[in-house]
Amino acid sequence: MSRVLVPPLMRDLTGGLGVIDVEGQTVGEVIANLERRFPGFAARLCPDGALVAGWAVIVDGTVAPLGLRARVAADSEVRFAPAVAGG
Repeated sequence: MSRVLVPPLMRDLTGGLGVIDVEGQTVGEVIANLERRFPGFAARLCPDGALVAGWAVIVDGTVAPLGLRARVAADSEVRFAPAVAGG
């Protein structure tokens, strides 16, 4: 199972849990399985079927440019983080 690190801004949906083990072969499947366990998770991250602007998905320490289609392995670490812009 992939290990999902839940950002503090979303822990109200998980009852305060910061780390959750979830099955899925893509980020989209991981989110769908999180939604089954914690209703509202998908609505906050991808209400229209795509990752909302301002959020990034990080798989194994690398920003995943494929977003919801990014592949995850059974031992992957998945993070959702507010995107950071700078200049």
